[in-house]
Amino acid sequence: MTAREKLIVGLDVPTVQQAEDIVSKIGDEVLFYKIGYQLVFAGGLEFARDLVQSGKKVFLDMKLLDIDNTVASGVENIARMGMSMLTLHAYPKAMRAAVKAAEGSGLCLLGVTVLTSMDDGDLAEAGYASDARSLVLRRAEQAREAGMGGIVCSAEESTAVREILGPDLAVVTPGIRPAGADLGDQKRVMTPYDAIKAGSSHLVVARPIVRAEDPKAAARAILDDMLRASFPANQ
Repeated sequence: MTAREKLIVGLDVPTVQQAEDIVSKIGDEVLFYKIGYQLVFAGGLEFARDLVQSGKKVFLDMKLLDIDNTVASGVENIARMGMSMLTLHAYPKAMRAAVKAAEGSGLCLLGVTVLTSMDDGDLAEAGYASDARSLVLRRAEQAREAGMGGIVCSAEESTAVREILGPDLAVVTPGIRPAGADLGDQKRVMTPYDAIKAGSSHLVVARPIVRAEDPKAAARAILDDMLRASFPANQ
């Protein structure tokens, strides 16, 4: 994959108009966009269809979790929309139901392990006995066994996760911040360069691009950082 295929810009904005403006400003620099809850509940599903029809790829970040039949029904409809990636929480039963529903569609299903805004203390408060790293690795094993297309995890766990998943499955990492950038509400973060080196296949970047004065230039800088990691001889 090229860097353009590995960078996913998170359109974490409140309106479709703002999302359209960002996509317009970035132009051909970026191929892949993530649409999550905030935009979905403001007309983002129709916008996602429009992006697909315009030749872009869409990562629909819905983090599905429900009874098996409901998960399967949702996955079937999302696959028909032409989405490229879809997230669900990495619970084994839900993953198995989703994989069966997505068969033959080309939709890459991603299991969400531990949110990058959470650390060991947050997991303990939620009732988990495992630390973040242990839970991520267990979820990675379960995702592989279920036949998922990959997982979502912090770049801090990418190297260990890559060893579990092998070379072909996707390791998608949010919480990416260029050197010196504000961390916001993220706790487990990494630079684009380091994340690619660690084994991430796709990087999700939202605020450092969508809130930049020049989103296209911000995206280009991150792509350059990713290229340095992929082709160190060019440094």
